[in-house]
Amino acid sequence: HKRSEAMPLSIKNDALVAVSLIGIGAAVPIIASKYFLKYAPPKVWKHVVQGGKWGKLNRPVAGAIAEKPLPIGKHAIQLHSLATPNGVKVTSLLEELNLRYGLEYDAFLIDISKGDQFNSGFVAGNPNSKIPLLLHYKNGLDKPPVKVFETSAIMIYLCETYDKDKAFLPAVDDPLRAECLSWLFFVHGSAPYLGGGFGHFYHYAPTRIKYAIDRFAMETKRQLSVLDRQLGGIDGRSTGGGPYLCGDQLTIADLACWPWYGVLMQGKLYSAGEFLQVENEYPNLMKWTKLISSREAVKRGRMVNRTWGGEEEQLAERHSSQDFIDKEKESAKN
Repeated sequence: HKRSEAMPLSIKNDALVAVSLIGIGAAVPIIASKYFLKYAPPKVWKHVVQGGKWGKLNRPVAGAIAEKPLPIGKHAIQLHSLATPNGVKVTSLLEELNLRYGLEYDAFLIDISKGDQFNSGFVAGNPNSKIPLLLHYKNGLDKPPVKVFETSAIMIYLCETYDKDKAFLPAVDDPLRAECLSWLFFVHGSAPYLGGGFGHFYHYAPTRIKYAIDRFAMETKRQLSVLDRQLGGIDGRSTGGGPYLCGDQLTIADLACWPWYGVLMQGKLYSAGEFLQVENEYPNLMKWTKLISSREAVKRGRMVNRTWGGEEEQLAERHSSQDFIDKEKESAKN
């Protein structure tokens, strides 16, 4: 009753007309969308706990909320992560380095749905509280590690430290290096519009907002078009035409790109394949997706720190390449 008294006359009149014409059940969402979804920001913003899957975890301040150290494994390289697209970027590279050079590493699970990223040990390594976090105990497990966060920084660090053949990151004096880094940072800067923009409003948000979904769907398809044109050599760039983003050589740009755009092309990200019509509109990108998906290291990388999907796809923690062999044997028994 009090809200009715405060309601502007124009809204009252529209409400009465709508109810009389189509009934109250159909009228309510129309009235709400026309008037009450017109959000007017207050002069000073104040935090209110949001709805949705992640709303209760989000807050406008940084820092740890619980005291809990990180576990320590047995290898010099130790990853604390989850098999989200950003996590898979790094585990795919680590598995490539394992298959090529024998590099072993520990991968510990960070369950972001439980707020593990806000524990003191993780925050000490990454003040931004985002996975993944890489710790390099280069001087021994009893000495403080090198701490690296942000996926692109981690991938460059790993290549500069372990990729002696320059197989995944071209040498400094190689012109292809600039191209590789350009596409690496294309993904780093663009994927948030796919994930935090489109993915959030299309898949996770408690309220579906047409403008937001349309805005980020358009941007996502534009990015898919950028990649498709590069891989198809459509713009005549010297590195265009595939089979990889930088031409003939697979690089960390491909490994960074695939967990976002390749999985989206497979229809496995946000269940949005049909909505975005990815299957037929981007033939060059689809061909690249299948090529990267077939790599053993990428298959393994997608399993590491994964706790959902089929049991055969999950490896919550990884401490040796033997873990994959044991997992395969276990799956065969079942």
